[in-house]
Amino acid sequence: MKLIKTEDAVGHVLCHDITQIIKGVTKDAVFRKGHIVTEEDIPVLLSVGKEHLYVWEKEEGMLHENEAAEILRQICQGTNMHPSDVKEGKIELIADCDGVLKIKRDKLYQINSLGEMMIASRHGDFPVKKGDKIAGTRVIPLVISEEKMEQAKRAAGSEPIFDVSPYVHKKVGIVTTGSEVYYKRIEDTFTPVIKEKLAEYDTEILDHIICNDDHEMITKAIQTLLEKGCDMIICTGGMSVDPDDRTPLAIRNAGTQIVSYGAPVLPGAMFLLAYYEGNLPIMGLPGCVMYAKRTIFDLVLPRILTGEVLTGEDLNRLGEGGLCLNCPVCTFPNCGFGKGGAR
Repeated sequence: MKLIKTEDAVGHVLCHDITQIIKGVTKDAVFRKGHIVTEEDIPVLLSVGKEHLYVWEKEEGMLHENEAAEILRQICQGTNMHPSDVKEGKIELIADCDGVLKIKRDKLYQINSLGEMMIASRHGDFPVKKGDKIAGTRVIPLVISEEKMEQAKRAAGSEPIFDVSPYVHKKVGIVTTGSEVYYKRIEDTFTPVIKEKLAEYDTEILDHIICNDDHEMITKAIQTLLEKGCDMIICTGGMSVDPDDRTPLAIRNAGTQIVSYGAPVLPGAMFLLAYYEGNLPIMGLPGCVMYAKRTIFDLVLPRILTGEVLTGEDLNRLGEGGLCLNCPVCTFPNCGFGKGGAR
């Protein structure tokens, strides 16, 4: 820093906030640290009693916080988002569409470990809406070495840390299982829940087939939906270990590859995920999805609707944070459910 007369400060960068106090009206910064002084600013600065100012003295190999913030933005900004204006070394990223936030977590950790800069974000693998704030970046000191920012670029690599994966249109088929529903002994209360959840996304339901507990009938229903052009199939019920619960067998016999039967999430431990021909998802939903406010279905559905092909490892990572506390007032997704297990 160097001290100069205010009249000579045009074009220089302030090293500290300039506060204006008007009794009963305001007490706030009239100019923030990092502001570049203009000719029009001089009378204002003199009016608040600043006849001298500390300004940044440009040094070779050093960057102003706003210059460094632009580098952080380049490191972070991926698809379907835009930045805010830079202010005091801080830039925020805002979603351009509805979708799921994807984060390269190891890169995020490496950059935050460098010191003198920070990146804070929402939880990854969770939905965001157009206009949502995704992340905020900031350079901590007023000036930072170019080499430090080069370290950040090397840590980040060639791909951005954040992306928003948009939802893709899905043609959905639903198979409701259970002799009690098939023979109309009870009302089907499961399918309306599924339709309500699907209505939040870009989906259309092509067909809905009700089956009894015969696994061959269920397999045939799945194959019928595939032939009709469904690119996602949801089977409800018949997922427990009871002798009459044959949905997992039926899904396997439909020619699918089972990713996982069971997941470390409560509610939702008996969830089944399979894929037909590698990328067409077929899910078996346990009964908890029908009556619990939030379950594993709420955690995996948004990701599947972006076209992401989930693995057994993806499901296994849900264990930490996978316990829903059944709060009297549900605030999901603004809670810990489904968060904390990713590495």
